[in-house]
Amino acid sequence: MSDPVRETIFNALRSALPESSPLPDLPASGPWQTFEDPFARFCEILEVVGGLCQRVATLEEANRQLNAIAEWTAADVRVSVVDGVGDSTIDLDAIDDPHDLENVDYAVLRGHFGVAENGAIWVTDADVKHRVLYFIPQRLALVIPASQIVHNMHEAYDRVAVGQNPYAGFISGPSKTADIEQSLVIGAHGARSLRVFAVDQL
Repeated sequence: MSDPVRETIFNALRSALPESSPLPDLPASGPWQTFEDPFARFCEILEVVGGLCQRVATLEEANRQLNAIAEWTAADVRVSVVDGVGDSTIDLDAIDDPHDLENVDYAVLRGHFGVAENGAIWVTDADVKHRVLYFIPQRLALVIPASQIVHNMHEAYDRVAVGQNPYAGFISGPSKTADIEQSLVIGAHGARSLRVFAVDQL
């Protein structure tokens, strides 16, 4: 049995709906924002949003830089899925329940490409058994090819294959929020820091 008061309210809402507007016509070729040096812009914006980018020649150099980070060497539980960069103190293949990863201090994961306009990195679960590793560690490092920096999100979406991976997304800087009293808090929901190793020979 329908409620007449409820129907009256819904009918009033339906009659007050605004007219639909057509979607904007965005030409495929832009013009979109571009940068003289996309890599420099990527590093600049990543720093603005709380992250840090280090350009290295090889994975071996990335490993040396990682092992110079006090938080990495002091981490009791650390994970790396990037061969040659860091090591793991736990066996990820033996872990079935992602809740068991709640105590990960530092994780080193792969990123596929970066975006200059917002410092974002495209990540997928292609090399990660538990996608929670992108969010649950105290600290996160992403390894990306230095040559794979696009200018803007329009170029980024052209490179994204929707549905190719069960999980994929963009990460820009460490976790942060300014919801409470407009006070910026780093590490509110996830990683307290994000370091990107941009590798030339990758």
